[in-house]
Amino acid sequence: MPWSSGRKFQNTGNPALIYVYLAMIPALEPSMDEILNPSTLLKTGQGGIIITKVDDLLNWARLSSIWPMSFGLACCAFEMMSAFASGYDLDRFGIFPRASPRQADVMIVAGTVTFKMADRLRRLYEQMAEPRYVISMGSCSNCGGPYWQHGYHVVKGVDRIIPVDVYVPGCPPRPEALIGGFLKLQEKIRLNQASEPVAIHRLLGQQPQNSGKA
Repeated sequence: MPWSSGRKFQNTGNPALIYVYLAMIPALEPSMDEILNPSTLLKTGQGGIIITKVDDLLNWARLSSIWPMSFGLACCAFEMMSAFASGYDLDRFGIFPRASPRQADVMIVAGTVTFKMADRLRRLYEQMAEPRYVISMGSCSNCGGPYWQHGYHVVKGVDRIIPVDVYVPGCPPRPEALIGGFLKLQEKIRLNQASEPVAIHRLLGQQPQNSGKA
């Protein structure tokens, strides 16, 4: 039986291209000659080549393997733990919580951030590997919640300590709202651009941001 091969995709919109050779997978039952001499498939043109942008490949890998750090601050953490339970099956999105900041790339600030905890929160964020993202979960983390006016011990928004990528409103937000925040984060990662368009900056007479850096 013939071997199945990947489809060919063409994208000429970006000069930064990457060529990925697809492993040839047998459709049903390969013949003995195909097993002993797999190089013959390349000569007959049955091999597959994918042409895509480096940015799209890296972004696809990052958004398909989001590893949030498993820690909570207040009552929003219970909703976060419910989202991580088997009922919602976040593994289908590639979301797998990790207990160490050195193995995580997403921080979920679930709950009230006090000034005493702010220094620890910043330290955990700095221990995470790049690229790292932050989801602010709940009103207390977004803006201070019910403590925004008279809570002298509460930080009025975690974005004053660390940069926030996605805000999830609610007090507390349901697990479905947190899953929606993950989907928004995946959309943001999908639009990331690792390579800066230097040619466009030269055409517009602008200087690239990363010029002059080591």
